[in-house]
Amino acid sequence: MLLAVSCILMSCTGIMGYGVLLWDIPEKGLQDGDIVPVYIRSNISHVYVVSSPDSKEHFEIPLWQVTPPQSHHKAKKTARLYAEFVHQYAKVNVDGLPVRADPVNTAKQVYRLRRGETVKLLYKGKGQTVMAGKNPLDGDWLRILTKDGTQGWCFSYNLTQFGTKKGGIVTGEQQTAAGEEKDTVLDAVLSKTWYPDYYRTMIDKNRIDPQLMNASYSFTVDMQNMKVSLNLPTIHESWAYAGTVKTGDMEYAFNAIPVKITVKNDSFIVVTYSGDNGKPQDMNFITLGENEDVTALVSAEKDRRLHMYQKVYESGPDFNSASYGQLSLKDDQSFSWKNYRLLVPSVVDPAAKGGGTVGVKYFLGDALSASYDGVLSFRFDGMDKDVNFLYKMENGGLRMEDLTGASYDGNTVTNRGTSPLVLFFQKD
Repeated sequence: MLLAVSCILMSCTGIMGYGVLLWDIPEKGLQDGDIVPVYIRSNISHVYVVSSPDSKEHFEIPLWQVTPPQSHHKAKKTARLYAEFVHQYAKVNVDGLPVRADPVNTAKQVYRLRRGETVKLLYKGKGQTVMAGKNPLDGDWLRILTKDGTQGWCFSYNLTQFGTKKGGIVTGEQQTAAGEEKDTVLDAVLSKTWYPDYYRTMIDKNRIDPQLMNASYSFTVDMQNMKVSLNLPTIHESWAYAGTVKTGDMEYAFNAIPVKITVKNDSFIVVTYSGDNGKPQDMNFITLGENEDVTALVSAEKDRRLHMYQKVYESGPDFNSASYGQLSLKDDQSFSWKNYRLLVPSVVDPAAKGGGTVGVKYFLGDALSASYDGVLSFRFDGMDKDVNFLYKMENGGLRMEDLTGASYDGNTVTNRGTSPLVLFFQKD
């Protein structure tokens, strides 16, 4: 304001040159592409003093809003550089869309655009083809200008172009609205927590495996901090991403990281992840209902298993067999087992010690549930795998049957072994 007042007092008769306006000034009746006289440059206030070609009124504009002053003839030549996209702007369709120093997808990022942000389109450039997998994306590298004066290169795939008229009137509004609407699907996906699809099978069959179901096993996107997290029993990855790009019908890729998603419906997506070997793998994820709390489900299953063990423990806890030794169960789910030599080596490894831990880890299939109470899993000290037995509590004792050669479906025993050993222990 002080600069404008001092300019008026001095009459501002000297013209530095002429510049090409890069962003509309609707309140002054000016549009991008107009050539305006430039009177003063202030490096302190970072403004030029200009006027409308048809008016003597002088006013300030930011340095970035007009090209550096030059002769009127040269200014006309400069205006031709911007002629293809005169009065053309664009809305940004995704959060985090990068603006780069060069028209190359790996070039330095100079700005990160927000969804719904408006940018000025300046001119088209030749750059590196942008790929979605093996297919090139439709679009062009465009030189763009942001409202804070940043210039850089942006690929047009996630931009929706529209035009303006004098007075700030926008043209192409329907196109803009359509461009934004298509990403409500993506917004809904990114706002949810996604769990491995096998959780649904476990929940529906009421056969929860605490080793495989965990609240941390999920696919999540932190839109505020621009971070993608993928956590599974064998994968623990987190990346900072630079926006998203729509690569196909209901398919989106995260810029700068090896992850893309395919939306099947509002509760089912496929996450494609390329690991260190570069080979992509597809993983199915689902959402859970409001009453399906993963932590609560796992806790309830652990309580059920502990209760089953406690019933066996309370029926003993010391058992004796003339053929298979003496078995003692402890309240803390440890055990000691003496004189089990007849189980070595067919069932128990020769390196096993006479004790370890025991618990319930498996479910019974329908064909076995009528004849047995459950499955006890013994982990002997000195062994790196469990020794599993079907068990049945009987009057005065415990009957167990080894599961060597048995059939499993995940965490469910479906059939007995072909020639199992049957062990009967009397309660001491």
